[in-house]
Amino acid sequence: MDDKLAADTGMGAVTLRVAELDRMIGYYTQAVPLRLLAHEGPRAVLGRGTTPVVVLEHAPELRHAGPREAGLFHTAILFDSEAALAAAVYSVATRAPGTFTGSADHLVSKAFYFTDPEGNGVELYWDRDRTQWSWTHGRIEMDTLYLDPQAYLREHLDEAAAADPMIGLARVGHVHLSVGDIRSAREFYVDRLGFDTTARLGSSALFVSAGGYHHHMAMNTWNSAGAGRRARTLGLGRVDILLPTADDVGALAERMRHHGASVADDGRALELEDPWANVVRVGLAQPETEPATSIEPALPRPRS
Repeated sequence: MDDKLAADTGMGAVTLRVAELDRMIGYYTQAVPLRLLAHEGPRAVLGRGTTPVVVLEHAPELRHAGPREAGLFHTAILFDSEAALAAAVYSVATRAPGTFTGSADHLVSKAFYFTDPEGNGVELYWDRDRTQWSWTHGRIEMDTLYLDPQAYLREHLDEAAAADPMIGLARVGHVHLSVGDIRSAREFYVDRLGFDTTARLGSSALFVSAGGYHHHMAMNTWNSAGAGRRARTLGLGRVDILLPTADDVGALAERMRHHGASVADDGRALELEDPWANVVRVGLAQPETEPATSIEPALPRPRS
């Protein structure tokens, strides 16, 4: 039985349960910015081209999760060029400047961090070409180096993009979770689900991927060490993982059942729960059918 996810595995949209739907739609469309692809009743789908990135589900009856609970650390949105990333960063910096929390050069990528109006972490990033990544003994070399946001905008933002920041394509590149412990995270996401470990920070963080990507998912205990199963709260509703073929989905279902995991299968996708009751939906990737200056906002200096 194959125990690894397919090399062409990718991430789908992240579903968030939100208290103020209109306000959150405004943030993700006007600030990030994404397009409103669909909006029916309490559910809104936002993305670029035809690719969903964030799904917002109105659930005002739920409470906010506590700061020490398991759940979402951040949704990482990957842009296809540095110009597109700079346009998005400028857009958030000018339309929601108080949501900026930092920036970093991670060697494999350049990233800017924000927190949406309901406290969900958001990373906007661009990947360096894989030929520039370094691996040592099967582990990716990453770091957290200072990245000056003002200098980045001066280098990569032009006046046209500042005026109309909806340029380029974007998709979910990775999802970072807050979990209770790394041992259990590795057992679920590596030993059972089938990701490869790409990096580990002692007992506090784990990075995993398929196909040699730096990471499709990460888990850390920085705020949530010892956290148990989640109650149903605002915040993370579901993480979507996309596999290339139906055979890959079937193989995963067989593998998870072999490990004694509970698997919900609706004929199109599998739904699983990790040890903290984070819902993971695994389905088929859909082909993309539509592609989807000197101005400097006052960004605060990022935290080290």
